Amino acid sequence: MNERELIQGRRIGAQELAQLKELLAAQPGWSRWRLSRELARLWDWRTATGQLKDMAARTLLLKLERRGWIGLPPRRWASPNRMRHKQVPRLDPPLTEALLQRPLADLLPLSFIELSTSPHPQRALFEGLLHRYHYLSYRSPVGENLQYLVRERGGRPVACLLFGAAAWQCADRDRYIGWDAATRAAHLALLTNNTRFLVLPWVRVPALASYVLSRVSRRVSADWQRKYGHPIYLLETFVQRDRFAGTAYQAANWRRVGQTQGRTRQDSPQGKRQQVARKEVYLYPLHPRFAQRLRAPQPTANP
Repeated sequence: MNERELIQGRRIGAQELAQLKELLAAQPGWSRWRLSRELARLWDWRTATGQLKDMAARTLLLKLERRGWIGLPPRRWASPNRMRHKQVPRLDPPLTEALLQRPLADLLPLSFIELSTSPHPQRALFEGLLHRYHYLSYRSPVGENLQYLVRERGGRPVACLLFGAAAWQCADRDRYIGWDAATRAAHLALLTNNTRFLVLPWVRVPALASYVLSRVSRRVSADWQRKYGHPIYLLETFVQRDRFAGTAYQAANWRRVGQTQGRTRQDSPQGKRQQVARKEVYLYPLHPRFAQRLRAPQPTANP
């Protein structure tokens, strides 16, 4: 390997591969989980708040193995995703599904409760609502995320929003920002994806969805800064065209910039692709100079 290649946001060359191979040879009995943790420590690979980026290290190891550059020990068990075997939270006490059909003004002020700081007594309700009523259901966010439960002034929950990791690649988004691969890798953490937005099915309140989106967008960056130590400059979401028209995002001034290519994170380097529905790409800038901030030169990630 003559040139260092950007993989998972890090420059990987002969020196890094040799270091990895030495670690694998020295610890043949370690699990993939332990190897990921040790690699993050070895490279001092951390978030802005000092947490080890062991999940990023795991993804890097898997990508290198798929390319045939390293050999990992066999999997000992299924991925330790804490939600994989988690029992779906029960809505206890059961929610009333009585129709809520009133003018938006009658519901104000809304309360926005951010739940991702552990533990939070209302998180089970948030998870149960998304699992039961969102068309994509819900398992668990990976990496940095924020979770909002929205209640109307009488206390009834009316909406849920989840913000998590931005898509690794999206051609129309990257073109809109002015990203090449290296710049995207250096700045991707400054975006977040609105991966779930649910207005409960018995809530029929005109303009509620766009109002909720507008309100949340005003606080996401500050909430992210408090929790993770860095701001967010741009929001993204993907709207499935055969299900939704994107009306709420349009009314909240999100910008439609294109569509996805029907690819997934599971597409292989050899070109094998899974067929998924194309989605409209919507973006919402949180800073007037968002593009400049997202293209600013960054110091190398490697020590």
